[in-house]
Amino acid sequence: MNSEQDRYDLVVLVADKNMENSIKGILERPESIRIKKIKSEIYTHPHRDPGCRNKGHDYLRPFVNSCRHALVILDKEGCGKEKLTREALENEIEDHLKISGWGDRAAAVVIDPELENWLWSDSPEVEFVLGWKGKNPPLRRWLEDKGFLSGNSVKPSQPKEAVESALRIANKPRSSSIFYQLAKAVSLKHCQDPAFLKFKTKLFQWFGQKF
Repeated sequence: MNSEQDRYDLVVLVADKNMENSIKGILERPESIRIKKIKSEIYTHPHRDPGCRNKGHDYLRPFVNSCRHALVILDKEGCGKEKLTREALENEIEDHLKISGWGDRAAAVVIDPELENWLWSDSPEVEFVLGWKGKNPPLRRWLEDKGFLSGNSVKPSQPKEAVESALRIANKPRSSSIFYQLAKAVSLKHCQDPAFLKFKTKLFQWFGQKF
């Protein structure tokens, strides 16, 4: 067992590189989610969303004594149990984590439907990172014209497809670094996605501090 000084604050298991880059970008902005600066490790499960759901507890078992807390983060879309609610999936994963040695020190976050739901906002940084700055029509209007946005919605109904379509029109190559740039630049204050709120709440419970 590592000494207390050598222990990591947090280990995060995610489903893919896009998610890894997103979480990395967010954790590099601790003040934006009202936590202290923490020492963390992020790993990508080789079997993506189903791997995180089925075997996340096995993957994280070796870190029980070297990390104070753990998170498993995955998309509901593609996890293999899409008919279950987000909460039911999280409870299932957390039960396995608890039994595998983490007790109450670990949590699961299932994004419904997928990661891109966290990154869409009305921030001008979204247009810039997606290569849309200065284009006509503006990105939001284009999303409405293509049926991705309706009414007063901030986030597209098909977030992943909207990102991919916007990048294609902007002639910008798809890259995991885009998710890192968005996570570093876009305001995190107004995202009301339930999974993101749970993610922030857990981190604040474990590492929160007043600014």
